[in-house]
Amino acid sequence: MSFENLGLSQSLLRAIRDEGYGTATPIQTQAIPSVLEGRDLMGCAQTGTGKTAAFALPTLHKLGAGNGRPSDSRNKRSMARTRSIRTLILAPTRELAAQIAASFSRYGRFTELRTAVIYGGVSQNPQVQALKKGIDILVATPGRLLDLMNQRYVDLTKIEILILDEADQMLDMGFLPDLRRIVAATPQQRQTLMFSATMPDEIRRLASRWLRSPKQVQVTPVSSPVDSVKQSVYFVESRHKPQLLTYYLQSTAGERTLVFARTKHGADKIVKHLVRSGIRATAIHGNKSQSARTRILEQFKSQTPPVLVATDVAARGLDVEAVSHVINYELPEVPEIYVHRVGRTGRAGASGIATSFCGSDERGRLKQIERLTRRSILVEQDQSTDALPSQSSSRSSDTASRPQKATGKTHPGHKGRAARPRHTVQKTEAKPQSSKGRRSKRRHGRTAARKQTVAQSTNEDKEPNAFGGH
Repeated sequence: MSFENLGLSQSLLRAIRDEGYGTATPIQTQAIPSVLEGRDLMGCAQTGTGKTAAFALPTLHKLGAGNGRPSDSRNKRSMARTRSIRTLILAPTRELAAQIAASFSRYGRFTELRTAVIYGGVSQNPQVQALKKGIDILVATPGRLLDLMNQRYVDLTKIEILILDEADQMLDMGFLPDLRRIVAATPQQRQTLMFSATMPDEIRRLASRWLRSPKQVQVTPVSSPVDSVKQSVYFVESRHKPQLLTYYLQSTAGERTLVFARTKHGADKIVKHLVRSGIRATAIHGNKSQSARTRILEQFKSQTPPVLVATDVAARGLDVEAVSHVINYELPEVPEIYVHRVGRTGRAGASGIATSFCGSDERGRLKQIERLTRRSILVEQDQSTDALPSQSSSRSSDTASRPQKATGKTHPGHKGRAARPRHTVQKTEAKPQSSKGRRSKRRHGRTAARKQTVAQSTNEDKEPNAFGGH
């Protein structure tokens, strides 16, 4: 359906044309009319299908897009003093919040509506200044929003439209207590929209409390990857995954490759291995500063992108075009997260490839994913396993790398380096002595024995350090 048939204002249609959009996606076709009617809405659509425009465009229209507000400077100053936050959009991550705010700014650039975004990890001062100037639309992450609410910089009593994007992820990240406090600070008479790529039962129960007779929009089966993504899996033990990843990246031509790791430490470890193998790679996760994360994303969007290794939280909501390959270095414990990962590629009708590395301890997770998506994932069988070390050599290497008890022999991990000999007291031939000399000898012998004992114990404490022990 064309956007002209959805009842949007001319200023919005002009911005849409400038963005190069011609036809609305299924989620936009179903959601926009319901939002324009003022109904609460619960939308479920895959990542990359246009969810942001599905709530941004009707929201901008309802807030007065194209109403021809006065543009002289005196009226603008008066408007700044009287502006109230009328729409609040909550997002789980900084990146997603920034992208939503950018979308509102692009779609609403021919209007007088003002948008601001607030999130943690950066100084609050510029954000506070933007709030003081007066805004109509606020995009925020829950933590920073609550912080500024407690400092009385944010007033939500005039909210007309409340939007929760990626609601399931916000719950998974433990934001439920924050969300309850934020929702309680908004008027009861409001329009509430909830969007996400998945909509499990717990989200539906929460929606029944915050939404009033919502219109339910679901354009695809729950948690099903798009058909344009080719999915496959390699069965490989965890200790061989680094070698397989290196082989795969070196033998596969890809425009942009996104590798998913379960933990921040794991992401950094993967990057170190790839760099040592001569592959440009960088990691993005919660321990990175906001400036570093922004710089990394710009590198990934460039013409010569590095391999990007990301955690699920950092990658949630990333809108990067032309991601050709997604690699699940480890299968997620929650099968719905698999869909989010795969949704990073094959966006806007493009094709993509999603590959997973599955260890023997991850077979159960693979079955859960196949059960959820209702499809079997192709098992790859090619020469890639030939590039990996044999199990026997791996066991030999593992044994050699274990710390061993220090002896007088050369240590396997330190060739030509022998353990220091224990301190001993050399024996000498006895000579006849007087009784006085014999008593002196006995005293000297006892003293020497004590010194020998102390020397031996001291040397034993130091000995493992010769091989990197303690």
